[in-house]
Amino acid sequence: MSVVLDNLVAVRRVAMDLLARREHGRVELTRKLLQRGAPLELIDTALERLANEGLLSEARYLENFVGYRARAGYGLLRIREELTQRGLLRADVEQALRDSGIDWSEQLEQTWRRKFAGQLPGDARERAQQGRFLSYRGYPPELISRLLRGIDLD
Repeated sequence: MSVVLDNLVAVRRVAMDLLARREHGRVELTRKLLQRGAPLELIDTALERLANEGLLSEARYLENFVGYRARAGYGLLRIREELTQRGLLRADVEQALRDSGIDWSEQLEQTWRRKFAGQLPGDARERAQQGRFLSYRGYPPELISRLLRGIDLD
């Protein structure tokens, strides 16, 4: 049974249900409510009220997303791109990445150790394989290169 989202109370309730599961950005929450059939005017009003009450926070969403993806082994470049694709402002994304306090060199090394057991590549094929994996994960090429050459990242 689907809920009819034709009034402010119903839209707010669905938005709060979504926020109870995890943090959402405003753009993402708007998209989900539109998919459920809510009119844009009601969505804007409901989300503005939730933001004023502190229940919807872009800063909190950014902080949670950056931390979650970093713990999953993703790098700065990948996280930045994912957040930008989710409709968040580039300046807000950059601020969240700076405020995260994450040492991206340390993250890179931990990800590399988990995936490759700390074994430096023995030949060009292995070097390319490890480099592609770490690059796909979103780590900067210069850090990857230093790590795979065995140079201390500090």
